[in-house]
Amino acid sequence: MLRYRETGELHKDFHGSTSLALDFVAERHGEEALTEILHNVGTKVYASIHQKLMKDDPSELIEHLAYFYNREEADFDLKVTDQEITLRVRQCPAIAHIRKVGLPLSKRFCRSTTEVNAAMCEGTPWATETQILAEGQCVQRFYRKEKNA
Repeated sequence: MLRYRETGELHKDFHGSTSLALDFVAERHGEEALTEILHNVGTKVYASIHQKLMKDDPSELIEHLAYFYNREEADFDLKVTDQEITLRVRQCPAIAHIRKVGLPLSKRFCRSTTEVNAAMCEGTPWATETQILAEGQCVQRFYRKEKNA
């Protein structure tokens, strides 16, 4: 079960605020501070996902991805096997909204996704990689690490 499951009105301006905040933190406090914040998001804000992944249980991660991308009416596919979870985003709803309202898109925006995903997988049997295909398009892959023989 998801720790966070927002209901009610969807406030997409959060995405613009996030984009601006990424640049603010990096410019005022440095890239290392931003890295630390993103790590904390992955391990503390999403603690329940991280803890389940530590127990080799990706169920909450899968539920999280499906719920929030569906909530934002994103153009995406989510494929799940025992060994891999693949999220293909054809149009990122966050980037689409930022562009629609004319706010600047942080060059760090997609980095925030990759670093939060990496933090969620840290110390777990799972790893992640993200391939940026174009602006607003990516493939986020979570996969079981190979066990040492």
